Order: sequence, then C-alpha cells, then structure tokens
Amino acid sequence: MPQFYLPGPWEIQKPTTLTPEVAHHLRVRRVQAGESFPVFDGKGQVAQAELLSLTAKSGEALLTQARLDTHRESPYAITLAQGLAGGDKMDWIVEKAIETGAQNIAPLQCERSVIKLTGPNNAERAQKRLLHWKGIIQAACEQCDRTVLANLEPIQSFESFLKASQKPTLKLLLSPDATKSMHSVLMETVPQDIVLMIGPEGGHSPEEEALAQAAGYQLVSLGERVLRTETAGVVAITAVHTIWNPEMQNRLK
Repeated sequence: MPQFYLPGPWEIQKPTTLTPEVAHHLRVRRVQAGESFPVFDGKGQVAQAELLSLTAKSGEALLTQARLDTHRESPYAITLAQGLAGGDKMDWIVEKAIETGAQNIAPLQCERSVIKLTGPNNAERAQKRLLHWKGIIQAACEQCDRTVLANLEPIQSFESFLKASQKPTLKLLLSPDATKSMHSVLMETVPQDIVLMIGPEGGHSPEEEALAQAAGYQLVSLGERVLRTETAGVVAITAVHTIWNPEMQNRLK
C-alpha cells in the first residue's frame, strides 16, 4: 500500500477528516472500513491511518503510531535550478528530481527557454504551471516514500535567481563546454548544500554563464556526451549522491 499525503495538523487517536484526493484514491483501491494505510504530512511526520468511513467525496480515519521519519532525506540540500523546458519535459524533470532527492526546485526563465512564463502577461499561466508541478511533487513523494515535500520556488528570471540572497553553498552550472568535471569538484568538496543549475534546450547563453560565474558559480561538465535538458538534472543529482553519500557514512562512523 503506497503512502498518502494528508496535510497536518493531525489529531492522534481522534477521527480525522480525509481530503477528497485521499478519499478518491482509497475508493479506487477499494480500501474498506477497518483497513489501515500509511499517511505523511509533508514535513516528516508519518502515521498509520485506520479507515473509519468513506463517502463519495470524503471520509474519516483514526491516526495512530505517529512519528518523525526523515531517513530518506539527505543531510545536504540539493537545489535544482532548472531552465524552463518546452512541452511536457518540465513535468518529467520535476518528477524525477523528486525521486532522486532534490529538496528545492527553482524553475528559471532563461534566454533560450522555449516557453515564456515570466512577466505580468504570463502570471496566470505561470500560476497554473506551479500548481500542476506541486501536484507532481506530491504524487512523486507518495510513490517514492519521501515524507518531506520539496519546496517549489516561483518561476523567476535567470538574473533574479542569481541576485537572490543565498546562504553559503556550492554552486555549479552544468555546461558541455566546461573544462572542469563535476566529479572532480565533488571529490574535492565536503558534502554541503548545493545548487545544480541546468540550462533549457540549447543550454545557457554565454552571457548567462558569465553572469553565473560572477555570482560564484563554477562551470562544470558531466562528461564527453551532451545530455538533453531533461536528462542532465537527474544525472547530476545522482552523481552528487553517488560521490557524497559514502563520505557522509564514513564521517558518521
């Protein structure tokens, strides 16, 4: 049985009203009164829920065994600063970023982005996209058993993201033309919060790369092959975990 997102605050050992979404999933799965299913609140709390009743639009459950469980979250926060990609590529990128462990996703309007979602004329479209991506984040967390919902930043311009105040962290811009490898940088750096900046189709422009470098970003490459925008972020996040997780385990011994 997969876990279901049930926003808090919870009342343990008291009947709790289910959201219409959870009620719908339970009906589809033919869960009956008296059966139990796992829930999470998106902030690390998990519990067992016993179904008390189920109607066409809602239901009630009794929550028990509540506890904090964040063992699937890495000790370093990964931010994926992703250039807006066309079609349904952004949906795939958001979903896979959650599955591979990103804690923060920042959609960026870049010079070469196919779609345009910044500016007053695009405010309504941008808001709809954000709501859609939040739904994808929730579904992905349910699927991969993450208990903390990743943060989704507002759609913003490339320049605005660079100017935003950020705490000290490792900042990497992935570029196929970079002479330094991402692997070498990660091997030489202790695990810490990290920003992975990925360009849209066609990559970042030379001007954007120069602005990023001036803001403290290192230009790094993932290897000899040029990856699609929807592939690069997933590979980069996976590389971070592959290189840093063993180090974290050794430090904790």
